[in-house]
Amino acid sequence: MLLFRSEGHVSAWLAGRPPGATVPLPRLVELADAWYGDRLDPGWTPRTRAESQAILERLGLSGPFWELG
Repeated sequence: MLLFRSEGHVSAWLAGRPPGATVPLPRLVELADAWYGDRLDPGWTPRTRAESQAILERLGLSGPFWELG
């Protein structure tokens, strides 16, 4: 994961290469909270792939990059 100040900085860093997924920092924080926020709960159990995919979709992270195999 790389953090950039702006889309302009992303473009400069890419130097013409095709981009991967870019996520604004506030959305990344939402993803981290949704993904890991319950890991210390005493009754925690691993999510199914469908449940994990639902988290991504709920946060608007969709498309081929975000499809869990």
